[in-house]
Amino acid sequence: MKFQEKKYYGFQDLVAIMELLRAPGGCPWDREQNHKSIRNNFIEEVYEAIEAIDNDNTELLREELGDVLLQVVFHARISEEAGEFNINDVADEVCKKLIVRHPHVFGDVVAETSEKVLKNWDEIKKSRKNQTTQKQVMDSISASLPALVRADKIGKKAAKVGFDFENAEGAMLKVREEIEEVSCAMTQNNGENIKEEIGDLLFSVVNLARKLGVDSEEALYNANAKFVTRFGRVEEIAATQNIEMKAENMGKLDEIWENIKKNN
Repeated sequence: MKFQEKKYYGFQDLVAIMELLRAPGGCPWDREQNHKSIRNNFIEEVYEAIEAIDNDNTELLREELGDVLLQVVFHARISEEAGEFNINDVADEVCKKLIVRHPHVFGDVVAETSEKVLKNWDEIKKSRKNQTTQKQVMDSISASLPALVRADKIGKKAAKVGFDFENAEGAMLKVREEIEEVSCAMTQNNGENIKEEIGDLLFSVVNLARKLGVDSEEALYNANAKFVTRFGRVEEIAATQNIEMKAENMGKLDEIWENIKKNN
């Protein structure tokens, strides 16, 4: 039976189709790709799956997870052709990892709470990766993560060995300190120093969010959406009042913005 004649496809069909697309006589575009050329595709597909989750769209999530799975199979096929590993090796490694890191399920370790499970997970991970210092643990956090996510993870790793603010108030004092340092850098008009101090400020804000139990990435995501919505309202109202969106009208536009804030 030809692939196009099937009524239902499974995982092995996906693997076989990818092999066919990459084979001589297959798809010219698919055959030209390598890990780096489709790197950004992988990132985009993951974010589209996240968007489906955020919107509680089950049908879209099913589709987007398929696109993510395609990327996994695509990369595995590229490596198989290079004699490195195949999709079964990928599955084998993650299965072994799950078994090793769940000794409370597959062994005789007792872990009755999520906190104990995570503690065991971290200890096993450090042991398996031969990490002897917390700096090595931090270095293992992917540098390709969104900066806010990575900052949050770094802060949590530091906190696990006691290097942390005592409370949110302490973290807030650090934010104020960093704001002052940004202000000083601005006074000096030192571009590189401003960039550095802005980075320190952002990092301190992530720590404050963490101490308050707030996911900084999610908070900024929501803030972005709120800004776009309010900006759209400003545009609409400005248009009805014949106010052009330009710098010299900023006073009037700011007044519209503040009114929108009060009512939303």
